[in-house]
Amino acid sequence: MKQLLSLVFIFSVFTNVLQAQKSPINDQSLFQRLGGTESISVIVDEAVEAHMHNPVIQARFLPYREQPKRLDVIKQHLKDFLSAGTGGPAKYKGRDMTTTHKGMNISAAEYMALVDDFMMILDNHNMSDQTKKDVLYITWSLKNMIIGK
Repeated sequence: MKQLLSLVFIFSVFTNVLQAQKSPINDQSLFQRLGGTESISVIVDEAVEAHMHNPVIQARFLPYREQPKRLDVIKQHLKDFLSAGTGGPAKYKGRDMTTTHKGMNISAAEYMALVDDFMMILDNHNMSDQTKKDVLYITWSLKNMIIGK
């Protein structure tokens, strides 16, 4: 319960902080700057594919190629989490980060590989520096709930 409350607190802080952080150029929320639901869906799909080719983390992701239904569920959770956490309409219905990653013993190097892949995908989509910084802020603040659990 304590972990769930921590996640809810952090998630609400992200939402409030990031919604308050408007782009000085176009006054859009992070969700809007990411391109909305459709763009977030493409970004997540591309990031997961990048993870499958990243030698640091591919062993964790490649087995899901043989479980396409499970992979679709994981991707949907990622899409909903990113949408909800950036001011979008989706509702995240997955488990909290600590419970989800419990027993996986994810290393700092693996976590950084995942973040690097995600940043590369944002670069490929020509996201602004501020947008990338805001996403990096979210990912960095989650690391203690994921690494070494």
